[in-house]
Formats: sequence, structure tokens, C-alpha cells
Amino acid sequence: MYDFIIIGAGCAGLSAAVYGARAGKSVIVFESGNVGGQITSAHMVENYPGIPSISGMEFADTLSNQALSYGAEIRLEEVRKIQDCGSIKEVFTDEGSYRAYAVIIATGLKYRTLGLEREKELTGYGVSYCAVCDGAFYKKNPVAVAGGGNTALSDAVFLSDYCSKVYLIHRRDKFRAEKRLVDMAKARKNIEFIMDSQVIKLNGEKALEDIVVKNNKNSEEKHLGVKGLFIAVGYIPVNEIFEEVGILDNNGYINADETGKTCVPGIFAAGDCRSKSVRQLVTAASDGINAALNVMGIHDTNH
Repeated sequence: MYDFIIIGAGCAGLSAAVYGARAGKSVIVFESGNVGGQITSAHMVENYPGIPSISGMEFADTLSNQALSYGAEIRLEEVRKIQDCGSIKEVFTDEGSYRAYAVIIATGLKYRTLGLEREKELTGYGVSYCAVCDGAFYKKNPVAVAGGGNTALSDAVFLSDYCSKVYLIHRRDKFRAEKRLVDMAKARKNIEFIMDSQVIKLNGEKALEDIVVKNNKNSEEKHLGVKGLFIAVGYIPVNEIFEEVGILDNNGYINADETGKTCVPGIFAAGDCRSKSVRQLVTAASDGINAALNVMGIHDTNH
């Protein structure tokens, strides 16, 4: 029995754990993937207030160690279901079941795929969703990045330090990324922009050897001989297991207000999994803290 359970060990979940554990509450965090969440794949974080520059992995390590130092538990278990038992919530994982007065859902997002034939088959064999994780494997080889946001531009700049050539493929004629990142990419001589275009086919027997890119304006197709394709076209929520609880909107995000409260008393949401307009590292931390403070208020009342 815990004061509260947190599902997801990203920035939102770990921030909630820090506040809860520091207040003396019994807190357990479940994570089925990487502790730290999506930020672990960021080469460098430069927009978190008070920290001029830090790698995503270092940020995640520091935050998780902080939560552990205050007494929070972190377990690598996948949550399968939440059951609302009134004033008590029961969480079922692939290892067992746990009970708490409240639950904070902070599952974040997962990588959006291109939906191409053989994309899943070639993942790990030339197709990747994490440049920081896999970029070094393609040293001195040509690669491509698909996307036009901050992640795609950051990936292209990062890869240009290792790879002989980086093709940056974007379906529109303008990038959505910050101007500073676009300027950095333009300054790299081995980055080539391919605008108004998208990847439509992946070729290669056992590993990626070639991609087909189609121009969206004139339908012209061309082959690019690359060893790696890094896909950075956004994220989608991973909230399917909470559908039965009745807290999801039409897009699969969790309906929760700025305090983290959902329509089910005792169930909160924080971070990118929540329906909101701004998804940044700092707002994830804010969400987690808001949820933790409100959870503690509810728990104290129930106690």
C-alpha cells in the first residue's frame, strides 16, 4: 500500500516523485522503458531555466537520483491496468498488483512512425528513432533524417559530426523548428535540405541500403543511398490501457486540468500524455509538481 503510484518515469513522473517523496509520502514509480523518458535521447538540453546546457541523459540521471535520494521507489515494470476501487486505486503490472490512495499517469508519448512497408522490420537495421542512441553506428556513412521540428533539426546537426552526409527531408517548404536550430543546420556543409518531400519506400535486404523520396509538388521520385534513416516526425500518446477508465479524449490524450485532475477522483495526469497545448520539458516538470501537490491534498483529506 502506497500513498500514491506514478506511472511513467519521465520528467513529469520523476518531478512528481521528488515532491511526493520529499514530503514524506510513500511513492512508487513504474517505468516500462527508459528511466528519464524521451529526454534521454536529446543530445543537448539548452532551454531548461537555470541550466544553460546539459545532455538529456545527464538531466534524466540527475532527476531520477534525486527522487531515489528522497526515498521514492522506481521499478521497471509495465503497467497493464488501473482499477478504481473508490478511495483506493489498484494498479496491475506484469509483475503483480499494487494499491494506493491516488495514481498519477505520466506515460508521455511514443515515436510516431512513417507507416511504411518494412519500417518495423528494418528498425534496428538502418531505421532508427533516436539519433543520439544510434548515430555513432553510422560514422563516415551517409544518412537521412525525416522531419521538420526541433528534434529533426537537432538530430541532423548531431549526425553531421559523425556522418559523411546528412539528408534532411521535410514534407513542407518551411521548418517548424526554432530559428537557431535551422541556422545551425544551414551552417553545416554536409547537411543537404530536401524540402516539400517525403520518404515513400525503404529498400534493402537485411539492412537499409536505399530510400525513395517523393517531391510533393511535382511527384518526382529519387533514390538516396543511405545506411541510416532517422525518423523524427512527432509523437503519439500511449494511453490505450486507460481507455476503460473513461479519461481519454478523442485523440487518445488524457483529459485533465492544470491541477492534473481527471474526471475520476484520485486519478491524475501529468506531462505530455495530458491534453494540453504546450509540451516542453519545463511544462512536464510543472505538471508533475502540480499533480503531486494536489494528490497530497486529497490523500491528507482521506487520511
